[in-house]
Amino acid sequence: MRARFLLPAVAAAAALMLSGCVDNSTPSTGSTGSASAAAITKDAAAAALVPAKIASSGKLIVGSDPTYAPNEFKDEAGKPTGWGIEIASAVATKLGLTAEFQVAKFDNIIPSVAGGKADMGESSFTDTAEREKQVDFVNYYTAGIQWASAKDKTVDPDNACGMKVAVQATTYEDTDEVPAKSDACVAAGKPAIDKLKFDTQDAATNAVVLGQADALSADSPVTLYAIAQTKGKLQLAGKTFDVAPYGMVVAKGSDLGKAVQAALQSMVDDGSYKAILDTWGVADGGIDKITINAAANG
Repeated sequence: MRARFLLPAVAAAAALMLSGCVDNSTPSTGSTGSASAAAITKDAAAAALVPAKIASSGKLIVGSDPTYAPNEFKDEAGKPTGWGIEIASAVATKLGLTAEFQVAKFDNIIPSVAGGKADMGESSFTDTAEREKQVDFVNYYTAGIQWASAKDKTVDPDNACGMKVAVQATTYEDTDEVPAKSDACVAAGKPAIDKLKFDTQDAATNAVVLGQADALSADSPVTLYAIAQTKGKLQLAGKTFDVAPYGMVVAKGSDLGKAVQAALQSMVDDGSYKAILDTWGVADGGIDKITINAAANG
């Protein structure tokens, strides 16, 4: 992780963003799980759908970029944690496998899955029609985009021309949402949005806390967590918008997609899915029916 220059008053809060200062750029592997995931047991019907090569290995190799708390981040020991990580671990258990997490840069995960270097990707991927050209998505959650600004600073996401907006690099907010807003500003003869890209979400959050940016844009559960962890330094800016599905990434046309779908649906049906979401306070985005490629088929 690049050095962060923080004011003393916010240093502790920023550290909490990742439950400890760790190097999120160093590739590593490991598995994790909480008490809520520990009680989950194998689902024979779902396990029967797992491709033979994966089943024989006994492992589900999952690519993830743990820099997006509370969905995916690293604990004090440097291991991936978060509610998305717990969901992926539970999916592996349902399939009779053990999750092994491969830490990677966000934009390397889809190519890794498409190229067979990882079996699945879990990193708060928004399912889009463009991404579905490369891989399949097993949809397991819905999240919108939520902006936040410094406390007592009014920012309107629909009228942010000329403002500095912090985003995590390669996220949907970086590649699509903020650029589209900026283009609309220019088309209307107004100043473009100055998009500030950061390698990690905590760095983007710190930029707003320190006054380097006017606002941040991130997925709704991430923004809400950032506001809570910075203890009064940030506030909501506007309402949640552009609600879309998250998806577990699997290779295009792979039978693993149906296996993961069955595992997740089993978790929904037995209550373990909701238990994990409740533990992390993100149940508002939970869904009842697990689908595949919702962007194209929805």
